[in-house]
Amino acid sequence: MRTFLSVIHFFLCVLIMVVVLLQRRKQGGFGGAFGGAGTQADYGQWQRFTGLTKLTIVLFALVMLTSLFLTFVIA
Repeated sequence: MRTFLSVIHFFLCVLIMVVVLLQRRKQGGFGGAFGGAGTQADYGQWQRFTGLTKLTIVLFALVMLTSLFLTFVIA
C-alpha cells in the first residue's frame, strides 16, 4: 500500500508541475501587488477560472490527500 501511494503521489507531483508550467502568465506580476503597473480599469475585472486553473486546484487537493494518507500509512 505504501509503495502504491508513493508512486501515485510522485506522478501527481510531476503532473501538477507540468500543469502549472503550462498556464499563461498573468500580466503585472508582483508589480500590481505593490501598487505599480495598474490602472483603474484593472481593478474592476474578475477573470474566471480556466480549465488549467481548475485542474491545478484538483491536483493540489489530490497531492495533499495522498500526502496525508502517506503520513498515516508510514506512522
